[in-house]
Amino acid sequence: MDAPKRVVQPSIEPVTVSEAKTHLRIDNNVEDAYIASLISVARITAENRTQRTFITTTWSYTLDSFPDAIPLPNPPIIDAVSLQYISVDNVLVTLSSQDYVVDNVREPGWIVPKYGKQFPPTYDEINSVIATYRAGYGSLATDVPAPIRHWILLAVGDLYDQSRSLSSEKNIIPSNFVNSLLDPYSFFSP
Repeated sequence: MDAPKRVVQPSIEPVTVSEAKTHLRIDNNVEDAYIASLISVARITAENRTQRTFITTTWSYTLDSFPDAIPLPNPPIIDAVSLQYISVDNVLVTLSSQDYVVDNVREPGWIVPKYGKQFPPTYDEINSVIATYRAGYGSLATDVPAPIRHWILLAVGDLYDQSRSLSSEKNIIPSNFVNSLLDPYSFFSP
């Protein structure tokens, strides 16, 4: 399965700078920008480890032709924004949402033709099908499950303590317990 591309970044992080500063026991604003960058690094790392999307974002996934069902990586899936394809006449066409259905209950999510319909043939060229969809737990930081948010805080703490120099003495985020916070949310593609 090819990797989808994030076309709209999350508008917020699952953890605020204020929450991270409380966790770090910092009471000044001197390093707010640095702490914000550590939060982003921790979120991206956690999303990569779990193969999930935390805050609502838009993804684009391309395929060379229509399969029977289009898998939508990086759950949880919210909905499809559009389904486009290059027709046999070499014209970009947007498929009507009346012609397909999004399964956002199972993981991965899927786009399948509606009952009695089928996907049309495509132009014989790479990237002939483009599925654009939204995924994430929601648009609020509090929509993200608490164990994931705690993992991010612990990762920020570890990064803050160690990231100013690379040391081989102590691994960043080495604890099995800390890593196990993400285990229930980890999704591994079939």
